[in-house]
Amino acid sequence: MSDQTIDGRSLKILALVDEFTREPLALVPARSIQSKDILAILRTLFAQRGAPKAIRSDNGPEFVAQALQEFFEEQHVDTLFIAPGAPWENGLAESFNSRLRDELLDRELFVSLAEVKVLLEKYRKYYFEERLHSSLGYRTPKEYIEHLERTRFINFNPNHATLS
Repeated sequence: MSDQTIDGRSLKILALVDEFTREPLALVPARSIQSKDILAILRTLFAQRGAPKAIRSDNGPEFVAQALQEFFEEQHVDTLFIAPGAPWENGLAESFNSRLRDELLDRELFVSLAEVKVLLEKYRKYYFEERLHSSLGYRTPKEYIEHLERTRFINFNPNHATLS
């Protein structure tokens, strides 16, 4: 996603969302996002949570970079690229991005990158712990994960994640 701070400087936001639980795993703002930045974030998440079966993303240069492809191959993670001009292939990310834009980005004038980081983390926690999702039986992602753990999906590992 793209936005800007009040001084007109560009702002990019990397959103990583679990497709199964709707948990926003990371919302990372930066002036620019390169494949090395995505790789660092994924290494951290994989170390904390394990590798998913697949990652869905568009086919932008930061997502198709050789270093990322080698990392996915090492981790046995399939890549599911969205065809250019086909947002319906990535409905979850499109929906998440739309809500993020409506509920935060379009309501704020950001002074600094530091402010964006704080507000994105607050939004990530809100979306995970408070925001109900009809697709999850009107539960929050946190409640849904707890439900899965109680109903024998214990130690569940995210199967799919979406980069946008």
